Amino acid sequence: MWDLEGLKVEGKYMGDIAVAGRVESSRVKYGGEVVHTVVLDAPINVYGAERDRVLLENKYVERVYAN
Repeated sequence: MWDLEGLKVEGKYMGDIAVAGRVESSRVKYGGEVVHTVVLDAPINVYGAERDRVLLENKYVERVYAN
């Protein structure tokens, strides 16, 4: 199952930064990889910019919670 819309997930943004939140949308990128737009439970600071949403590649999703 690749469409995680509405589900809570945990993963590593850019393969490095721990994030958790609810998936706002899932889509297939050009080339066939899946990416999820995640609304974060708590904002994070990345390279001096505060983010409340991130694009999380499917390969970096570590846990999916059922509703």
